[in-house]
Amino acid sequence: MAMQISYRLQKVKTRMTELSHRRLSLSTGIEMDAYTAGDPSNPAIIFLHGFPESHRTWRHQIGAFSDRFYCIAPDQRGYRGTSKPQDVDAYSADKLTADIFALADALEVQNFIIAGHDWGGAIAWSVALNGQADGFNPAWAGRVTRAIIANAPHPYLFQRLMITDMTQRAASQYIRAFRDPANDALVREKGLTGLLLETIKWDKPSAMEPSERAALLADWEDRDACFGMLNWYRASALYVPAMDEDAELPAFAAGAFPQLTIPTLVVWAMDDLALPASNIEGIEKLVPAVEIEPVYDCGHFVISA
Repeated sequence: MAMQISYRLQKVKTRMTELSHRRLSLSTGIEMDAYTAGDPSNPAIIFLHGFPESHRTWRHQIGAFSDRFYCIAPDQRGYRGTSKPQDVDAYSADKLTADIFALADALEVQNFIIAGHDWGGAIAWSVALNGQADGFNPAWAGRVTRAIIANAPHPYLFQRLMITDMTQRAASQYIRAFRDPANDALVREKGLTGLLLETIKWDKPSAMEPSERAALLADWEDRDACFGMLNWYRASALYVPAMDEDAELPAFAAGAFPQLTIPTLVVWAMDDLALPASNIEGIEKLVPAVEIEPVYDCGHFVISA
């Protein structure tokens, strides 16, 4: 299945599949919008979008897989119509991970494949590590059967690179800007678009269908959503040193790290400027059952390539 999924993640453009919208009250205390396609009796895939997107990120993959999988794509906490608490602490990784198991519970899905891109991939790593047979959380252990990760670095490798690899550190300085409350006034005045233009010079209209771009721009006007999305960065335990900082490894990245043992497909765009291919070097030691599918001449948004 891995090779089939890797090919379709990269190559398939399909007709748009009609999605069923569900508004779910989760046990984690939030209201979540989720979109589904396919037969609920089929194996389930939960697709997690990245920053600053939505469930629509996965529209092509859902179109490709919904004939034989039950496809579930939420708007995650802080995004679009889903609950958008404004406290930074509401976006810690444990809460974002718990949302996904609560989503599965609400849809009466016991076992599932987890797929994620960008920040959704970061949470997919956490969901997989918690949900594999001997996972971190006994209440969730055994529920995640496979993982599909698209340009989302393994947490252990990423933190180490942030200290040891100046190319990665330089590419991640925007995170410091996203965390800086000095930029909040800009966000309140101009929305998320203003911050993206200021910090990473975002805007390439030709890279996206006009209707999808217009939908994203509209989403980014919601100020509660803007700060909800930024709070993913602000609540993260990731340590991003300044360029001239003499930084030391945090404790969790200094020693051994538990392996992810379930079958895992890692799709990596090799021209990602924010996440260079150094992020997949040595990943086999941490994920013994990994299959790596490099995608050349492609940037960060590999699932839309």
